[in-house]
Amino acid sequence: MSRLEAASYLLLLVATVLKYGASYETGVTVIGPIHGVLYLVYVAALFRWFSRLSWTLYRALAAMALGALPLGGFLVDRWIKAANQKS
Repeated sequence: MSRLEAASYLLLLVATVLKYGASYETGVTVIGPIHGVLYLVYVAALFRWFSRLSWTLYRALAAMALGALPLGGFLVDRWIKAANQKS
């Protein structure tokens, strides 16, 4: 889920550049709400699984904050993989 959310964020950034650089607003209109829903699902997934991953609440909140940054979801994906390898 973190990779999907991060990829949608990158698409939204590209759509934003197109909106202001080429006056093409359809990308933001379509991708914006999709990214918003994916972010909410991402946050819900984090809170559902953080104890299974043996994360502290602080780590889960940090992962949520990273999801709000470009490429942050990819870092969270690495954290998830590392937590699963320990299990």
